[in-house]
Amino acid sequence: MAGGLALASLGAIAFSGKAIIVKLAYRHGVDAVTLIMYRMLFALPIFLAMAWWATYRQAVRPPALSRRDWLGVLGLGISGYYLASFLDFAGLAYVSASLERLILYLNPTLVLLLGRVLYGKPITVRQVVAMGVSYCGVLLVFGHEVNLQGGQIAWGTLLVFLSAVSYALYLVYSGEMVQRIGSLRLVGLATSVACLCCLIQFAVLRPWSAALVAPEVLWLSVLNATLCTAVPVLIVMMAIERIGAGLTAQTGMIGPLSTILMGVLILGEPFTAWVAAGTVLVMAGIFVVTRGAQRRA
Repeated sequence: MAGGLALASLGAIAFSGKAIIVKLAYRHGVDAVTLIMYRMLFALPIFLAMAWWATYRQAVRPPALSRRDWLGVLGLGISGYYLASFLDFAGLAYVSASLERLILYLNPTLVLLLGRVLYGKPITVRQVVAMGVSYCGVLLVFGHEVNLQGGQIAWGTLLVFLSAVSYALYLVYSGEMVQRIGSLRLVGLATSVACLCCLIQFAVLRPWSAALVAPEVLWLSVLNATLCTAVPVLIVMMAIERIGAGLTAQTGMIGPLSTILMGVLILGEPFTAWVAAGTVLVMAGIFVVTRGAQRRA
């Protein structure tokens, strides 16, 4: 139990470090298209190896993917990893790391709403109230940042929120495919698709001279691709195997707290009463939402 909780905590903290690294890289004059290209370029070999291992190194080799499976992998890779990642990177150019993490932490509420719209799954009154509390928390921090920095915060907030919606769509539609082809295989293939999309996007939208960036950007991208992308994916999967998805998700509540702490210590972002109150509201609401989902499951 203790080992699983430790893995879940490390995974949540590692995922949260992504926003800090992106904000640090932006200080060197790089844009979102170039920055995410480098992140995915360095992550691609890891994800290809992950897909290869899940396909060819298992005790029982899984069946070959059908045309329908490949189309599903393509769609999930574009929605869950390419769009979600790019929109998140773009939004981080305008909002603080703390606000970005709080918005992304609303993901369980979006999954709940999409389940209601797409599949007619019930939502309890308690969950509706909890969702309202969480969104009030985000609005509290959002309003504070708008007062300090102006209207660009609204654009960044919209981009990050659309990133959360894109990833929620991935979670909603990936359930069937996970059962059919396996979680590690799906993650490896879908993220490889996303990496290729980001490389193609850079080739189409930017001249090759844009790839000449500061050495710090390259090192930060390596850290992002490994410690904040590939490594936490594996750590969280190991945690789920030991303590289950529900407890792993609850432990993930450490994520927003670690992002806020790193934002204060590394980026020099202010920690105000508004941020503290908004964080408490978001985490309290998400706790109730995820607890309700676990009971029904």
